[in-house]
Amino acid sequence: MTDILVVEDNIEMGSILCDFLQNEGYSTHHCTTGEDALNYFKNCGARLLVLDVMLPGLDGLAVCKEIRETSNSPIIIVSAKTEKDDKLGGLILGADDYIEKPYDIDILLAKISGIFKRRFSDKNTVKDGEIILDKTAHTVSKNGIPIKMTVKEFELLTLLIENPDKTLSKEMLFNKIWGTESFSEQQTLTVHIKWLRQKIEENPKKPQHILTVWGVGYKYQRSAK
Repeated sequence: MTDILVVEDNIEMGSILCDFLQNEGYSTHHCTTGEDALNYFKNCGARLLVLDVMLPGLDGLAVCKEIRETSNSPIIIVSAKTEKDDKLGGLILGADDYIEKPYDIDILLAKISGIFKRRFSDKNTVKDGEIILDKTAHTVSKNGIPIKMTVKEFELLTLLIENPDKTLSKEMLFNKIWGTESFSEQQTLTVHIKWLRQKIEENPKKPQHILTVWGVGYKYQRSAK
């Protein structure tokens, strides 16, 4: 998944911004239209978007609104529109910040760095490839797209992902999540494993992350680097 999706119709300005971001260690992708940005985000995802408002065709506010329907990836709007109503409109639609053009590149970089530290470097955030689990917010996303989970699914995934490449017995998992005094049966664990696979695996029938260790239990296998 790309770190930062830059949506800017001015090719030179977008390329310069990408160069600055890459020098800071971020991976980037540049789109010049709202339609291309939505298509790229849907297929590849991005941890953060720098989004211009005045785009040909679908404008930045429409892009922001549509992305917010499925994703909580941070969005920084950059725009030459400086009126209060313009700023409020972007923030109401779900943007995390609104920066006026022309902007100071150092300020933009500082804002991006701050967001990454808060959202993706926190000790309560667990990352594995395209999967991000936030223990504070109790949220899970894949490719920047939120995944709806029950409390037990979230607790089970957290236990597995925090013990990568380590086989955990069915008894241990069941007792940790449901408790030794639970009236549930261990078959409940099997059902929840199935549900998790359906939500995070590319092919639930051939899981790459949540693996069965026959006769013992399950283990979480990390993404290949």
